[in-house]
Formats: sequence, C-alpha cells, structure tokens
Amino acid sequence: MKIQHIFFDLDNTLWDHRKNAYLTIKDLFEKEEITLKYNIDFEEFHSVYHEINERLWEQIRDGEIDKEYLRKHRFYDTFKRFEIDDLTLSMFFEEHFLDKILNYNHLVESAEVILDYLKSKDYTLHIISNGFQEVTERKCILSGIDHYFNTITSADSVGIRKPNPEIFEYSLNLAKAEKDESILIGDDWVADVVGAQNFGIDVIFFNVLNENPDRENLKVIEHLLQIKEYL
Repeated sequence: MKIQHIFFDLDNTLWDHRKNAYLTIKDLFEKEEITLKYNIDFEEFHSVYHEINERLWEQIRDGEIDKEYLRKHRFYDTFKRFEIDDLTLSMFFEEHFLDKILNYNHLVESAEVILDYLKSKDYTLHIISNGFQEVTERKCILSGIDHYFNTITSADSVGIRKPNPEIFEYSLNLAKAEKDESILIGDDWVADVVGAQNFGIDVIFFNVLNENPDRENLKVIEHLLQIKEYL
C-alpha cells in the first residue's frame, strides 16, 4: 500500500533542540555570572552538560529513570563535575531552563521547506515524540509548525516512550493509520529506527550525528531535503 501517513520525531528532527538548549543555557550562564563566580568556561560546561543530558535521556528511553530524576540531576551532575555541589543553583538552572528554552524556536535546516513539500504531495503528517507532554505542543505552536500536523503524540500522554511498540500503536490509532501506509522519520537510532522496525512500520533514519547504520535496505538521510528521494 502507498505511504499516506508520515510520523515525525520532533526534537533534533524538526525542532532544533541542541541549538535552542545551547542558547538557553548560555543565557542563564551569563546572567548568573558563572564564569566570574566559579571560573568555569561556558563551552566546557556545555560540553559536560550535553554528555550528561544525552545519557540521562537514554536512561529515560530505556525506562531506567523517570523525568523527575532527569530534572534533578542534569544540571546538578554537571556542576558537580566542576566540584560545585549546590542543589539550589542546579535547580535554579533547571527551572529557568524549562521556562526559557521556548524563547528559542530554531528549526532544523529546511524543516518548513520539507513540510510544505510533503503537504503539497497530500501526505498526512503527525508528530510522535519522547519529549515532555507539557512542552511538545508548545514547541510546535511557538515555532509555527503546528498547523502541519493532524495529531501530536508525546510520550507523557501515553506513559510509554519509543522504542516501546505501544506508543507507536497509540499514535497510529490516534491517526487512524495502518502500518503499511505509514513511515516514521527520526534521528534516534534506538527510539526511532529500532522502535519503528520492531513495531513493523517503515522508517527513514535522519543521520545527523554521522553514525554508521548497519541495517540492510535502511533509508538514510543526512539533510531533511533528502526525504524527497524517498517520498
């Protein structure tokens, strides 16, 4: 059956979370004069934060921790790497990070161009995200892409995260879509590629980190406009 429904991951597939987070943390870092107070270089701080945050999100995806653990530890563990054991400071960063990140809504390069293209081809578009429910829809609205999507599924609304097949089942049911007419586009190897393939739908791997996918016949892109080669 011909593809009719396209399910997009959101963060770092369409909404540039890495860039928006970088700019938000930089603002907080400078406002709180962290370099002056603690003699910490921002780029080094951000590099440590990024490493810790990526690992914590992997643990959330794998069901090892919950979102409250992530929220308590991503900045706390980062500051501790610099020998600063200050829960108040780290929670200040966490609370203001969540408030302020939506002030930045940069999209991944050519996101709107490819969404316009897909809509012009009469595909029905959806979001399926492992992000927090309270921010997923706001990201879409504030970045101006919400009107492209018929449905938006966030992990918190289901209580399950990709790659668990139940979130794919929920999202397809919400979209009234069949497996053989659906495809997922995402940047996370485990959550998106392994998750979609194990569930039984086609997938396009957005290989933004230049990984080396080892699955035969896998559709791979390194820029969103390359979606046109497949759809």
